[in-house]
Amino acid sequence: MKKIGGLFSASLLVLLFFSSCESNLKDVQKINLSEFSPSGDADSITLKYTDSGRIKAVLIASKMLDFATVKYPFTEFPKGINVTLYDQKAKRTFIRSDYAIQFKGTDIIDLQGNVKINTEDNQVLETQQLYFDQKNEWFFTEGKFKFTAPKGISNGEGIDFNKDFTIMNTQKFSGEVEQSE
Repeated sequence: MKKIGGLFSASLLVLLFFSSCESNLKDVQKINLSEFSPSGDADSITLKYTDSGRIKAVLIASKMLDFATVKYPFTEFPKGINVTLYDQKAKRTFIRSDYAIQFKGTDIIDLQGNVKINTEDNQVLETQQLYFDQKNEWFFTEGKFKFTAPKGISNGEGIDFNKDFTIMNTQKFSGEVEQSE
């Protein structure tokens, strides 16, 4: 009987030892776990981008989260954006999406969910995801798209183009669009 009692107390001691180590291990793991939260948070914003005193773009969003202090900084627009781009002659291009994220080191904006681009001359591109290279004012996607122009509708998969649709490159394309001269 004494052996059983000794074995029981030794087992209890080992169990307590391991459970206390597990508790300490969880505490140590929590120290290394940092909370991922934005350094800036804004509601109902309007941002105007200017160059040499001229407005180049206006961005409107109901929510903006700025993650400027993380290793790879970015700005997130979880409730979508509406953007108006202006060219040299003040001709406008309108962009909207359900979600957007801008990667600060790359000048790339990732537009997601019901992405729609309209020009003043009634050209419309619709897709689910589209990237915008701000520096080169160039859009691109590998996804499916629908392009509507006054003289036709086309569909495809994979496209890149400039902001006013004067230069377009497609990968898989079907439909007909007449070009105006």
